[in-house]
Amino acid sequence: MPSENFSSLETERVNPSTRNIDTLPADRIVSLIHSADRSVADAVTAALPAAAKIAESAAASFAAGGRLIYLGAGTSGRLGVLDAVECRPTFGVPDGVVIGLLAGGLEAMFRAVEGAEDSLTLAAAELADLSLTPDDTVVGIAASGRTPYVLGGLRYARDCGCRVGSVACTPCAAISALASPGMAAEAVTGPEVIAGSTRMKAGTATKMLLNMISTTAFVLSGKTWGNLMVDVRATNEKLVARALRIIETGVGCGEEEASRLLEAAGQEVKCALVMGICGVTKEAADVLLAGAGGRVAQAIEAGRTH
Repeated sequence: MPSENFSSLETERVNPSTRNIDTLPADRIVSLIHSADRSVADAVTAALPAAAKIAESAAASFAAGGRLIYLGAGTSGRLGVLDAVECRPTFGVPDGVVIGLLAGGLEAMFRAVEGAEDSLTLAAAELADLSLTPDDTVVGIAASGRTPYVLGGLRYARDCGCRVGSVACTPCAAISALASPGMAAEAVTGPEVIAGSTRMKAGTATKMLLNMISTTAFVLSGKTWGNLMVDVRATNEKLVARALRIIETGVGCGEEEASRLLEAAGQEVKCALVMGICGVTKEAADVLLAGAGGRVAQAIEAGRTH
């Protein structure tokens, strides 16, 4: 896109309330930033219906054996990678279920890779390497709403028959026009405290929306029981303690019994819960969970009726 279009972008405008920020002491600067940040949640409100649609699409993808794939450049792309990486320990999903593609690859997580975001073909090539199917949901992330890397990737995903979502921080974003019906999330955060620094309000809004999308998709997929993180993988001391608390809460037992159940369940929290509540063996709990599609509530109900 020609450079003259940048001046009209909402994310590039100068914020009149911070024009003299370089003359202020630290306490006034952080107060200005805080004041600006308080507007982010309101901006995200308008994007909630689209975020819900994207989450529903992702949940349908998971049910069909498909994936949720984020793609973006710079801060937007890094936030997509972050959300993808954090899904594994939180929801116990294997690598490759949620994927984050970043313009410039892994190197771009730590330093800018010049020119990568301006390529209309790079994301398409990376998506081709993933062997997209119509069961996948692809979400393009661009604060400016016009990043060529994202535009090219979303066009390719649409051509592959994927459901396509978008997350932008500008109104009437170019990437929104490529989104499937109802799946264009626009959180218009306005001019940044430092003009054009979209790692600030726009980045915060994007992080909020991606959290909502992935969390909602996995809740819909049965990865929680109530608000308990029952698919957590107990891979370190903190997560073991969390798993034990979940079992204690769900079963209504003490730590010693929770530890016994977790060990007997092969470190699977869902299995431990069903074993403890229904009074069954690991093998029986596994059967109940399989019959319930991994949903704890349904597995417990089935176990209690037999």
